[in-house]
Amino acid sequence: MSHIRIHREHHLGLAKARKIAYRWAEDAERDLGMTCTYEEGARHDEVQFTRTGASGSLRVTAESFELDAKLGFLLGAFKDRIESEIVRNLDSLLSPKAAKAPPAAKAPARKKA
Repeated sequence: MSHIRIHREHHLGLAKARKIAYRWAEDAERDLGMTCTYEEGARHDEVQFTRTGASGSLRVTAESFELDAKLGFLLGAFKDRIESEIVRNLDSLLSPKAAKAPPAAKAPARKKA
């Protein structure tokens, strides 16, 4: 089993970071066939994601994003490519230009804290 760990610091605060995390979850559902569950918290939020051959979480705080993903045997062979795509997507969402874009139409499933 392969692991992907990505850490990105930011200065957005939790409210703005939460909006980006929602967009990330929407993209993961639409583009990667993931099932995402979003759990809001007072100090941090967490997106749990899963699909055949992959699972993990994206922890969102006022200062950072922490992604931890586990890839099964078949997807593990593509770890470098998958990791670079996740990095590209997350960095794109964290760019100042993306922060001003309107949200997508469908929100991921929510789980109350």
